[in-house]
Amino acid sequence: MDCSCTLNKTLQHPALVRALSLGLLLLLWIAAAALTADASVLPQPWALWTPFLQALGSGALPYHLGMTLWRVVCAFVPAMIIGVAVGFLMGRFASVDRWLDPWLVVFLNLPALVLIVLCYIWIGLNETAAITAVVLNKIPNVATLLREGTRALDPNLDSMAAVYRMRPLARLRHVIMPQLAPFIAASARAGIAVIWKIVLVVEFLGRSSGIGFQIHFYFQLFNVAMVLVYALSFIGVMLLVEALFLQPAERRVRRWRTA
Repeated sequence: MDCSCTLNKTLQHPALVRALSLGLLLLLWIAAAALTADASVLPQPWALWTPFLQALGSGALPYHLGMTLWRVVCAFVPAMIIGVAVGFLMGRFASVDRWLDPWLVVFLNLPALVLIVLCYIWIGLNETAAITAVVLNKIPNVATLLREGTRALDPNLDSMAAVYRMRPLARLRHVIMPQLAPFIAASARAGIAVIWKIVLVVEFLGRSSGIGFQIHFYFQLFNVAMVLVYALSFIGVMLLVEALFLQPAERRVRRWRTA
């Protein structure tokens, strides 16, 4: 019985489940590649090792990976700051919500591709246009989540802060932010996943560097192996960021709710 319980606990370990899930995905890839039997359409996973080493050794992969990560960070930070501020104001003040809600609906339903093209036309094919397009695409999503989080604030805690005459900054730090932290963490996790995908589209359409640019380049050459090398390399980096930073941060800010 003890051995059975230990085995069940081991099989339910999050790290093991994640590894098995990724292993299953890898097996599906191998099976699909075997069925197509054409490396120019879908190569086997091990066939990517040589082109990966070549791209890594030439310095092309680190350079383009670094450029994409830089754009992701430059878009993520302002999108989170502005989105959190706008969402908080909309959730806190009904008049602000009435004025800004139509804007939110418009930008939520505006296709990312359209916004990217318009930014390139209006601002030019430069970094400013690229970052602006990504930021404008992400702000509405963050604002929507933070608005709902602000609406869910406990009014009893607000009343307690008023009774104790807490200063605005102290109330923000000790009463409001702990309640909003899970929503901020959730929007950050969702945001990083959306932002890097939009950054790739931005690079695909109008930049001369980055993972998206390289995917565009090798797409024109019909080189599926190199497309997969660059795509999977960046996916791997983002999975590490998710596992090492975003998931632990989200678990930490949620602990007080389950304590």
